[in-house]
Amino acid sequence: MADPAVDRELRRRAYALPGVVDRPTVISVMGARALWLADDVDLLRPKSILRGREFAHIHPDGSLHATLPPQRAREAIEAGWAEPHPIAEQLGMPGLVMLYTPRSMEELDVVVALVVDSYNFVTGRSIDAATLAARTT
Repeated sequence: MADPAVDRELRRRAYALPGVVDRPTVISVMGARALWLADDVDLLRPKSILRGREFAHIHPDGSLHATLPPQRAREAIEAGWAEPHPIAEQLGMPGLVMLYTPRSMEELDVVVALVVDSYNFVTGRSIDAATLAARTT
């Protein structure tokens, strides 16, 4: 389980991304919250979203599923921040990963940077995770 303060900050930063709406997931376990892109957010890679406009979601334990650029996913896996989603290969989505629950504010910075990478990959935008952290503190 996530530290409550770290979990609150994860959610605050994730939902501070432009055009990201907090709503129930349409593809994950009960209690998971979707990072849903508003209708006015353009999608550069709509096929990297499994259902609707949910580009990622946060599980009740603070872990997340997200789609990263394939090379970034490999880097995150090799660095121990993520693991491949169990059906990523079947779906032909090598960037689909599970990001581990951040346990500290330092780990949170890394996980949020990966969420921002997912957002940028799907939307084609170039949001900076450090700027996002500064806006939400």
